[in-house]
Amino acid sequence: MNKSELIVAVSKKAEISKKDAEKAVCALLDIIVDEVSNGQDIRIVGFGTFESRERKERTGVNPRTNEKITISASKIPAFKAGKAFKDAVANK
Repeated sequence: MNKSELIVAVSKKAEISKKDAEKAVCALLDIIVDEVSNGQDIRIVGFGTFESRERKERTGVNPRTNEKITISASKIPAFKAGKAFKDAVANK
């Protein structure tokens, strides 16, 4: 499912217009991106947690030259599924 299909599904499920569903979906995604990029976690009970994680500096290998390179530390977005979400997927 892509973003436009999600908007249509939200529109049908919530019985609202596609325009209102698009506003809601875009607002939700913007809030998640803004909060996680600012170091805040978003916890939705039963669904999961959106968070940022620290990656330590590490050594990698350039596949073309087999030369060792240093990959600098970084922050990455992460999602951890909640129990209800995991159970729903496992039972399908």
